[in-house]
Amino acid sequence: MDTNGEVFTKIVLEVFKVSGLLNTEGDQLTEEFGLSSARWKVMGAIVKADQPVTVSEISRVMGQSRQATQRVVDVMSKDGLVQLLDNPNHKKAKLVALTEAGAVVYEKLDRKQEQWAASGAQNIDREELDRALSALHKMARYLERK
Repeated sequence: MDTNGEVFTKIVLEVFKVSGLLNTEGDQLTEEFGLSSARWKVMGAIVKADQPVTVSEISRVMGQSRQATQRVVDVMSKDGLVQLLDNPNHKKAKLVALTEAGAVVYEKLDRKQEQWAASGAQNIDREELDRALSALHKMARYLERK
């Protein structure tokens, strides 16, 4: 019988696999809008915050480096999907907000994603989904403390 640590490792490996598959799926979902899953994640972090956020805040939500997030934000700014605003709390760290065009694209993607998620959840009962979400939250909290 596997120890808890061995099962934890198996979950981590499965999460790596799922992460790669989700990036591929995300790229396919966003392709018609000329986006990538990385850009979609940035948009999602801004929308979920419900207010303009810094690149550092976006990178924490995405679990990526600030530098990688900054590169994506810079391209999105040039493409007119996000705008950089002065931050009253910091001279250098600009706030990032969706433009009107970015909000329109995100809304379309959100509707498309809802259908995709409903289809993906069809063969998983609610109890399993809730347990998986709970376990992943606990794993994330552990890793954030490191």
